[in-house]
Amino acid sequence: MGRVKIKYPTDKSLFIALIPVRIGDINYGGHVGNDAVLSIIHEARMQFLAESGYDELHAGGNSLIMADVMIVYKGEAFYGDILSVTLFADEVTDRSFDILYRITTQRNGETKEIAHAKTGMVCFDYDHRKITLMTNELRAFLTPTV
Repeated sequence: MGRVKIKYPTDKSLFIALIPVRIGDINYGGHVGNDAVLSIIHEARMQFLAESGYDELHAGGNSLIMADVMIVYKGEAFYGDILSVTLFADEVTDRSFDILYRITTQRNGETKEIAHAKTGMVCFDYDHRKITLMTNELRAFLTPTV
């Protein structure tokens, strides 16, 4: 079986979100469920946008819609863990971009990898229900600072 692989850019990351694992994130296996990982990366993306006064409807003159998602599970996370979600931008085009997420936690003095993820984000005009061009403001926002 071919496995999904996410390659992180060598550039500086854009943002790090710290997200505690809630009891509702835990599944019948006693660890964070796959559906919760999707919620966790959504929360991390919202924190990233909010830090600059943005949200998914108002992001540097664009609105955003998710076109795809990919998650690779690397390890288990448990109730009480604090997840560190590092965000990177990749594949920035004139209408879309990817956000890559590296999710880790500290346990017993060690960094444990929990998951790698990618969301394909598209600039979208909700009034006209169509894909739009990316603004220069959003493009600059997605560029890591040195």
